Amino acid sequence: MPARSPLDAILPPEGSAGELERRLWQRLRPQAWPIPPGALPQGTALVGGAVRDALLGRLAEHPDLDLVVPAGAVTLGRRLADQLGGTCVVLDAGRDIARVVVGGWTIDLARQEGQALSDDLGRRDFSANAIALPLAAGSRLLDPTGGLAALRRGQLVAVSEGNLLDDPLRLLRGIRLRWELELELETGTRAWIGAHAALLGTVAGERVLSELQRLAAAGEGQRGLAQALELGLLNPWGADREAAGRLALLDREAPERLGLSAVEGEVALPLARLAALLPAAAVAALRGSRRLQRQCEGLRRWWQRLHDLAAPAGQELDALPETERLELHRDLEATLPALLLALPAAGTSGALARWRDGEDPLFHPRPPLDGDRLRLALNLPAGPELGALLRHLTRERAFGRLGAADAEATLAAARRWLDERRG
Repeated sequence: MPARSPLDAILPPEGSAGELERRLWQRLRPQAWPIPPGALPQGTALVGGAVRDALLGRLAEHPDLDLVVPAGAVTLGRRLADQLGGTCVVLDAGRDIARVVVGGWTIDLARQEGQALSDDLGRRDFSANAIALPLAAGSRLLDPTGGLAALRRGQLVAVSEGNLLDDPLRLLRGIRLRWELELELETGTRAWIGAHAALLGTVAGERVLSELQRLAAAGEGQRGLAQALELGLLNPWGADREAAGRLALLDREAPERLGLSAVEGEVALPLARLAALLPAAAVAALRGSRRLQRQCEGLRRWWQRLHDLAAPAGQELDALPETERLELHRDLEATLPALLLALPAAGTSGALARWRDGEDPLFHPRPPLDGDRLRLALNLPAGPELGALLRHLTRERAFGRLGAADAEATLAAARRWLDERRG
């Protein structure tokens, strides 16, 4: 039996003129859009991701609407934002491109490039994104680059080599779309991506990181990141060339094996994949936030430390000395599930349960008394000694030697520690 095409559910029988468009509009549900299609200028067409995802049956509840208008996109965007109570952002004044954000919807408006809509579509990255659905009643789908045929074959095909080079970010986007849409890269397209991989280094780091984050969130994103690494796309930023082994552990089933909820998995899995791939210096070179740099640095550091311990599977955390274990939980208080995803599943359920308990004194370390209360009760000045005392008391509480509710016992332990320290 031949493999099913991603389009089988929507393609009508041969000779059914206009039926494909009718089915597309049913999926697109224009009645739910924040603006009726009829209120947009004559000649407007829906292009790109929304058309592609409607064809593939992957449409989100609030799909991003990418609209090509004959002219005046920025002016139109500002007017729509005023009318709808949304926000208009000018993305490219020179090319007349604007974005309207309103009520959970994102509407991108761009002036048509070229004399005809087919000219505009011919400038796009991949044939799957170069299919247009004009908004005028009775209009037929416009597909000048063979996007439908490529989707029917289950392939992602670049419109042309030159189009990829017009914006080298498209090289990485091709990898992301291949895994996000579960298509195969057409042979020539893959060859172009590999041949021009070094050009990705000319792209602003924040744009590259945004694509990597989307790729990391895809179901098989670990394979996509490994492919980007294999093709040399990430060499300019110092990605970890040995990351493939750890990435292989971070498949789409990893959160379920660990027992994460869907929400927990949506946060932990992409972060774990990025940390496996990118040292903190690479995140910095990609202009990632300091928070993301710290998260990747912490995860990589503790993965390596636990690996070096060579402890039995499921006992890695318990094998750490107390001081290091407390330090791990302090470093990874918000991101421990991402660490656990790359460890053997055996023995991690107990750690996950304790992490979910926000009052657990080891997994969410806090001193039993705050610094101000200690300082006043013990007549201590603010300074290094007070800091060291707080760390000591936090450790004592974390390992069950002090209770959070017993202030007198805590003060007595603090006095003993000070006496011993001062000799």
